[in-house]
Amino acid sequence: MFTSRATPFGQALTAAEGTDGRLRLLCWRQGVEREVVLVLPVLGRYGVTAPYDCPKSARILAAGCARLAQRMQAESRRGNPIERSLNALALLASGDASYLPLVAEEAHWAANFSIPADQGFHSWWYGYVTMFLAEYIMATGDETVFSGMERLALQIARGQSAVGSWGHKFANPETGGLYGYGAMNSPGLSLTIALCLAREAGVMSTDVDRAIQRSVRWLRFYVGKGAIPYGDHHPWLETHDDNGKCGMGAVLFDITGDREATTFFSRMSTACHGPARDTGHTGNYFNLLWALPGVARSGPQATGAWLEEYGWYFDLARRHDGQFPYPGQPGEKTSYETWDSTGAFLLAYAFPLKQLRLTGRLPSVADQVDASEAASLIMDGQGYMPTEKGKSYEQRSKEELLKNLGSWSPVVREYAADALAKRAGGEVVPLLLQLLEEESLAGRLGACAALQALGERGSAAVPALRQMLAHDDLWLRIQAGEALAAMGTEGRSAAPELLKLLIEENPRDPRGMTQRYAAFLLFHRGRLEGVTGLLSRSLDGIERELLYAAVRAGLQNQDGRARGAVGSVYEVLSWEELQPLLPAIYKAIVEPAPSGEMFADGIRMRGLKLLAEHQVAEGLPLCIPMMELDRWGKQDRIRQCLEALALYGGAARQELPALRHLQQQLRQHREAKSLSKYDGVISTMIATLEVANEGPQLRSIQNLIAR
Repeated sequence: MFTSRATPFGQALTAAEGTDGRLRLLCWRQGVEREVVLVLPVLGRYGVTAPYDCPKSARILAAGCARLAQRMQAESRRGNPIERSLNALALLASGDASYLPLVAEEAHWAANFSIPADQGFHSWWYGYVTMFLAEYIMATGDETVFSGMERLALQIARGQSAVGSWGHKFANPETGGLYGYGAMNSPGLSLTIALCLAREAGVMSTDVDRAIQRSVRWLRFYVGKGAIPYGDHHPWLETHDDNGKCGMGAVLFDITGDREATTFFSRMSTACHGPARDTGHTGNYFNLLWALPGVARSGPQATGAWLEEYGWYFDLARRHDGQFPYPGQPGEKTSYETWDSTGAFLLAYAFPLKQLRLTGRLPSVADQVDASEAASLIMDGQGYMPTEKGKSYEQRSKEELLKNLGSWSPVVREYAADALAKRAGGEVVPLLLQLLEEESLAGRLGACAALQALGERGSAAVPALRQMLAHDDLWLRIQAGEALAAMGTEGRSAAPELLKLLIEENPRDPRGMTQRYAAFLLFHRGRLEGVTGLLSRSLDGIERELLYAAVRAGLQNQDGRARGAVGSVYEVLSWEELQPLLPAIYKAIVEPAPSGEMFADGIRMRGLKLLAEHQVAEGLPLCIPMMELDRWGKQDRIRQCLEALALYGGAARQELPALRHLQQQLRQHREAKSLSKYDGVISTMIATLEVANEGPQLRSIQNLIAR
């Protein structure tokens, strides 16, 4: 009986295909009960190493490719660029030479693919188109499409941000910053994979090499920490994969030869199945596309165990004719509803043929798992339900949870820590201190997670956690800092060490991630990752020169949100105490953070307001240019900049020509209707300034800090 989720139906379908093909259903309709028997083709069972050495997988691939090719030949419009590229890749991965004319036709379409600079989602489309072209060239040797692939690869490389990321569109070529709200790792991963494949296919370019290097540095941060998240964010810890990005990471790092990273992300992919795989931002398309490519890097035992657990979903998604329409998320409308998923699913069955780099043409650099380890990885992903996150952990004993704290999986550690904290108090701290002293890094990280979840109840661990702030492993330092910050007043004794971490420049941390977390742990006023900054409300007892050095460092961190956290000192320090920091405050206004664009304006507006409140001359000419009318988030910037300008009183008369020009710009703007609310405000300001006195004497930053 199927009452809610489709899992039992899918499992019954898989069982029928593996036996006599008869799917027996008991149906109720208009009060009448009857048995219905659906007769399905007998495909056999998934083998223990499926799709390897698996006749069922081979049959699904052959039937699906045959039907896909027929449909592609019959349709002049073959879907969006991602669908077209993946469908062509599936035919190429089949190794069937009869499909090559059709694939070649698609390759020539791809070689001429282009999107105008001011239109479209370049980052989404270009990655998959370039992947297809590179794989096609390597598989067939057809150089007629090489120039098209090279053009796309160079556009991708030159469209990367200065810190190694991509957004919906390519970066601003003048500033190196991203348009919109910032970094998105899903297109960023596909673009980096595409660049790696293009390089293997013969593209030789320092721009491509540099883009790969920067992106790999960006993404490798998440190794051992969690799933690759949406953008430049904290590691994702709700599930073992976030919209397929761990699978993509496994493929990327396999291509670049990074054994540790490939192994980690492949295991994360293997542990993600069931309801956890049936989720994703705007849909589960990419979560399903990159599942088997990620799992397969750990070998046939991993794929076999994963399909034993979740193969029913693939069977349920498959139509009677071998095609795969987009299955969607239960009960949700998504942006992928009309997408064809046939190529995306069929690539999973093509791994035994090893025709493409994406489908395992070369041996994986990841550690290969045996049957026992594969089963263990599947178990690590059990018990996740979107509506009851972590519920299954609440049924585990205290001993089991303590063991889970030493898991390889950061997701298991996180859920175990939360469950342990719900039922335990300070009595478990001695056991956690033992974990902190063990050689296992995973155990130490798990102990930190549990102590953070305990908060003030774990304060007896403060001395041991302070020692961890000097550990060689940078992530352990951060996790120990998060536990200390969660302890509030008791953890405040570690503030000097955290300030030093914020100042420290470490060649092993080129993006300043330790600085970033230290900024949050010290200064963030809200609750971020469950903690509030230890110094966000009071700086009593903090040595000022150490504080100043930390603030200067934090205001130059790559991340706009981290800079924003440091801004809490503007409200805690007196004006006299802030004056030595004015050059750093000014620099943080005029030089936006190169990452975290969604939050990067916060510290800039905060600094501008500070300068305006204290009549600092350098702030006045910034008020109008900082509105940046063609950049995302303009509405709030316009409001805050006008408020800052008004604080200058009559001194703002010098900005009258700029104000009049601004009014005309807003009236002619493509979003003039939504911006019209500022027209009256500006008119009133212009009228006021036209009759205003000269206003107060402004002070310069140089004069203030020289006093």
